[in-house]
Order: sequence, then C-alpha cells, then structure tokens
Amino acid sequence: MNEKRNSFSSTLGFVLAAAGSAIGLGNIWRFPYLAAKDGGGLFLVVYIVLALTFGYTLMMSEVSIGRKTKQSCLTAYGTLSRSHGWLGIAASIVPFMILPYYAIIGGWVLKYAVAFCSGQGRAAAEDGYFTDFITAQISPIVFDIIFLAATAFIIYRGVNKGIEAISKVLMPALLLVVIGIAIFAVTIKGSDGRTGLDGLKVLFIPDLAEMTPKGFFIVVLDAMGQLFYSISVAMGIMVTYGSYFKDDSNLVKSVNQIEFFDTLVAILAGVMVIPPVFAFMGRETMESTAGPSLMFVALPKVFAEMGFIGNIVGAVFFIMVLFAALTSCISILEAVVAGLIDRFGWSRKKATLIESSVAMIIGIFICLGYNLLYFEVKLPNGSKAQLLDIFDYISNNLLMPIVAIGTCILVGWVIKPKTIIEEATKNGERFGRKHLFIVMVKFVTPLLLIVLLLGSMGVYEKLGLMK
Repeated sequence: MNEKRNSFSSTLGFVLAAAGSAIGLGNIWRFPYLAAKDGGGLFLVVYIVLALTFGYTLMMSEVSIGRKTKQSCLTAYGTLSRSHGWLGIAASIVPFMILPYYAIIGGWVLKYAVAFCSGQGRAAAEDGYFTDFITAQISPIVFDIIFLAATAFIIYRGVNKGIEAISKVLMPALLLVVIGIAIFAVTIKGSDGRTGLDGLKVLFIPDLAEMTPKGFFIVVLDAMGQLFYSISVAMGIMVTYGSYFKDDSNLVKSVNQIEFFDTLVAILAGVMVIPPVFAFMGRETMESTAGPSLMFVALPKVFAEMGFIGNIVGAVFFIMVLFAALTSCISILEAVVAGLIDRFGWSRKKATLIESSVAMIIGIFICLGYNLLYFEVKLPNGSKAQLLDIFDYISNNLLMPIVAIGTCILVGWVIKPKTIIEEATKNGERFGRKHLFIVMVKFVTPLLLIVLLLGSMGVYEKLGLMK
C-alpha cells in the first residue's frame, strides 16, 4: 500500500495545501473579534508566541507522524503504538463530524458570494436576510450540496490532480485578495469621522489600561483556543497531509512556512475586518460581534454603507472567503477518505462517494435543525445550541483537545520526542527549536491543552474566572 501511495509533487504543493487547510473561516470571523476584544496588540503578541511554541509543537508532531508512517490518522497512531490506536479513531471522528456542518457554512458563503456578484449586496445587508435564508427549508440544502459536491470532485481527482492542483491556484489568489482588501480597509472613512486607520490602531496598539491578571488569563485562553482550532491539528488533517510529504523534502522548513502563512492571514484578516467595522459601526459592535453574525450580518451592512463600491468589495470578499472555506473543507474530507482507503483498502472513488453521501445526509438533517427539527439545548460552556452547534461543540471543544493531549502523551512519553526529531532531520536538516520542542511536547503543551479543555467544559465560568 505504501509503495502506491501518492505524494505531493513538490514542497510548495504540500505547503500550500496544508496552509489552505489551516486558513479557514476561523481566521476570518473569529480572529478579528478576539483581537479587538482582548487588547489588540496584546492579543497579537500572545498569539504569535503561542504559534511559535504551542502550535509549532502540535503541527511538527502530526506532520512527522504522517510522513514516518505513510498512513492517515486512522491507522498511523496504531502503527506507532498499538495501545494508542484509539487516537486514530478519535481523530478520524473529528473530521467526520465537522464535514457536514462545514459544508453547510460553505454553502452560506456561496449564497452570499452569489448575492454580491449578482448585485444583490444591499438586499443581503437587510435585517433578517441571513435568518430568513438559514431557516428556509430548501435553499440552504441546495447550496450545501453544491459546495459539498465541489469539494468531493476535487478529492475524487486525487492528491496531485485534485488537492495540490487546486491549492496552487486558490492559495495565491486568496493571499492576493486578502492583501488587496486589507489595503483598501485601511483607507476607509466612516460617516462619523472614524477611519480605517483608527481601526488599525485598535488592532495593533496594546490596550493595557484596564488589564488585570484575570483579564490576561482570558487573553491567553482566547489566543490559545483560536490558534488550536485554526491550525488544523487534532483532526487527522496534518497527519494525512504529512503522509503525502516526500521523504527527501525539508519537513522543518515546510512546517515553519505553514505556521507563517496561517499567522499572516490571521493578522491580515484582522486588518480586513476591524478597520471597516470600526469606521462604520464603532468599537462596541466590533468587540461584540463574532462568528456567522460578523460575516453574514455585520459585514454586509458595512459594504452597504460604502455605496456602489461596497457591492464590488463585498463580492471580492465573499469570493475570498469561499476560497478559504473550500481549501479547508477539501482537507477535512481528505482526512476521512484517506482513512477509509488505508484501513479498508477502498478505492479513492468508493471512499469519496460514500463519505460525501453520508455527509450530505447528515448535512440535510443539520439544515433542518433550523426549521423542522429546531430545538435548543444549553451546552456545558453556557451557550445555547442547535443541531449544528452540538456537532461543533463535540468535535471541536471536546474531541480535538482530547486527541491533542493523547498525541502529546504518545510523542512525549511513549515513542519519545527523538522519534519526531529524527524524522524531521532525516536528511540532515537543522531542527532549530529542538530543545523547546522536547519541553513543550512533554510538559507545557499537554498542560495548556488541559487548560483549554476545562475552558470548553465551562469550568472557568462556574469558578467566575470568565466574567
């Protein structure tokens, strides 16, 4: 099986595909909100420090595991340690659960891209437009199926003709569009005299005036959570992509590049979003709006305030978001498909068709969770949830930290850090953060992940630390 396994044809192909996975909706709709809420420049500093330590440790471990075993996550962990095979199963459940609702959200992005490209941006900015769309019984399902079908087609074409080929087109385009919108955002002037440049100051200048130890703890927890959920670890993707990475390529350098691109786009997302929202809607809106409400409610209103040019900017913006959503969804589906191929010997065609069909069926039920099957439950972290939110909570907030903690235990104490270091330096490469990696993977990273998991379970709210 290993001899027939496909590989990325170049290091660039691997880096762009992995960066495309990491650069997703979280960078665009959650990073700017957290940066604005958590002291601007202070949040950025904490985020970058964690990216260079915490995030690097997890990404290096998973990519190295993938390349060493030449297996996807479902079978890779068991190959390294039979007693840790459960990690592969848990890691595979994560993308299986995420795929149906991520494709739904991708469908939402597609809907808005179509609206703005057809000149209906002002209508998309009206109160109730987003709610009316997601609570409809037919149209969200249609857009979900279109988005999922596009994702499945790319995976069906394989690693080289599918994932690598599309990544080499979409990622450079995405970066150019992000940079272009970011530059435009800084030049904006709102109706009340606020400017995009004023919003930029909110992002980059640390606000320490009312910072307390509890406040700093919240900043660290937010930055760690955002980074963890952004870099595509603990969900089988980096292990799977690492298994397609050639043995004679520089793994250390490539992980550094993925880390750089993900952080760069996250910061640029802040530059794209914060200045215009601040200029047109003020700081209070900017610090209180995140997730779907930021992207599908607040930003369309900002584009509408810009007049004619706003429809053009909105169209470009949602096309860019569509690229980011597609590259991430591709990696999510590939993580599941690769596992089915490795574990059961299925053909790529069979694995793609079966998994896509299952995701489509589950996705239809999740879409109906906003109308015919609507209900609300309260999650352990205190938030109210519908069907989509429950899938997101179980996969992201519970399973992912558990998988990551298990990975640290496996690497730090079972197969030992030297296994990863030897894999990463097998061609004589220099592992510049070797000693840092050892300390992080054995002690610091699992401890931070436990802190993150406790936060996901609502422990800090109960203790009054998050109020």
